[in-house]
Amino acid sequence: MDEKRRVAAVWLPHWPVERLCRADRRTRGKVQASKAPLALAAPGQGGVRVTACNGTAAAAGVAPGQLVPDAMTLCPGLELRAADFAADRAALKRLALWCGRYTPWTAVDPAGIGEEPDGLLLDISGCDHLFGGEAALVADLQKRLHGFGLTVRVAVASTPGAAWALARYGTAPAFILPPGGEAAALEKLPVAALRLDDATVDGLMRLGLKRAGDLYGKPRAPIAARFGPEVAQRLDEALGFAREPISPLRPPAPFRARGIFAEGLTRTEDIEEAVRLLAGELCRLLAHDRHGARRLELTLFRADGEVTRLFAGTAAPSHDALHLARLFREKLAQAGDDFDAGFGIEAAMLAALATDPLAPAQDRFDAEGAGAEALAQIIDRLGARLGHERIVRLEPRASHIPERAVVSVPAVRGATPAMRGWRAQVEEQMAAALTGSLARPLRLLARPEPVEAVAEVPEGPPRIFRWRRVTHRVTRAEGPERIAPEWWRRGGRRTRDYYRVEDAEGRRFWLYRDGLYLRDTEGPRWYLHGVFE
Repeated sequence: MDEKRRVAAVWLPHWPVERLCRADRRTRGKVQASKAPLALAAPGQGGVRVTACNGTAAAAGVAPGQLVPDAMTLCPGLELRAADFAADRAALKRLALWCGRYTPWTAVDPAGIGEEPDGLLLDISGCDHLFGGEAALVADLQKRLHGFGLTVRVAVASTPGAAWALARYGTAPAFILPPGGEAAALEKLPVAALRLDDATVDGLMRLGLKRAGDLYGKPRAPIAARFGPEVAQRLDEALGFAREPISPLRPPAPFRARGIFAEGLTRTEDIEEAVRLLAGELCRLLAHDRHGARRLELTLFRADGEVTRLFAGTAAPSHDALHLARLFREKLAQAGDDFDAGFGIEAAMLAALATDPLAPAQDRFDAEGAGAEALAQIIDRLGARLGHERIVRLEPRASHIPERAVVSVPAVRGATPAMRGWRAQVEEQMAAALTGSLARPLRLLARPEPVEAVAEVPEGPPRIFRWRRVTHRVTRAEGPERIAPEWWRRGGRRTRDYYRVEDAEGRRFWLYRDGLYLRDTEGPRWYLHGVFE
């Protein structure tokens, strides 16, 4: 057993009803009277059946699984509402995200007493000291959930199975089991506390195995032959003999900074200041490991249990705290009136979801060296304001076809090895442009435009061509540069012969003949693809 592992199981016994009442208070301002009997119903076997009820209805004899006519007979004043299982699961997931203020490892508990989930699992290993210990953490969690109008029971143990059993079948609303006490704590609990299905529980009870302790030391082969391996597996998981992982809603970020505020933050200026402080703490962690953030998430935990998530990205790895904080300032400004702090932001977490190594490097003492960092930062700010998909750059692709040699990609995407090699080629082309020996133009048209051309010989360069209603007489020509089609692509592509030509006024163009004489079924056509500046 891993005694260092600590898991908190949160059980919400009246979750569907209390979730509905909470939603009514938010959307319509309707407050559900605590003494009015209320039940939820959904179609089931034999008719419409009760799926959940509040305490008042339960005291009158209403219970989940009853047919609605029977429930109405027992409680004539019962208010019926339609059950919404999808809304229950979605709200439970949001509540699990809100519990991320206590630990980054939170999940919806897939096992409930009924068919639907009714609780949460929190792996609080190494997190309790931030709240003054496990008892203080549990007390704070219960207090806040009670403030949301929820009935809650919490149990902490070294295994998810033991915590689940104590939260639902224990005698205290809050229970903290010391490490190593799982066997003694589960011994007198019913076998249903092992998260077994109803048929298995009924079968074990008919054999006289009514409590979990009755299974201790029993031969496993006969039980497995009759009920399958699940009984032994669940028992081993609860006692810590078998490892039971918890799949969190979100993978924990390796670098994160969190803050809890004594009073809820409602002013945008205060939230921006909190983000600046969190960015400073996060960047110290990044700088210590020589990493730079590439994708960030700001999570704001509201006092009413809602969670607001904002995302930002960087064009290059960065651990500049002021720059990262400025990105979220742009996000908050962009949200404007749509950003709702509710009753206040009581906690916040800034996490680096993706990072890249950031090796120390000597900056160049010229404008180009300083400009590279400034360019990356302006890309980040524009992306935060306009959307990263709208800020693009060119990236090379392995193709000899000029219009396919580069593609537009988001500027925040990291540079590939091909990109670094391409930059060297571009620098060479720029140097060649200064000397007038450039083989290809720096400026290409968005797509090749057709021209009317006349050549002295069929396979020779053009002597006269007409482009955009203007006739150009060619005085000099160089070529051809032949580019064969990509045979693995379909679409009737043909061989191209490119020429660099200069007209009588000194203007230079890049033309090509699409197709070859006597080889293609359709005659060749001329296109202009670029212009030399």
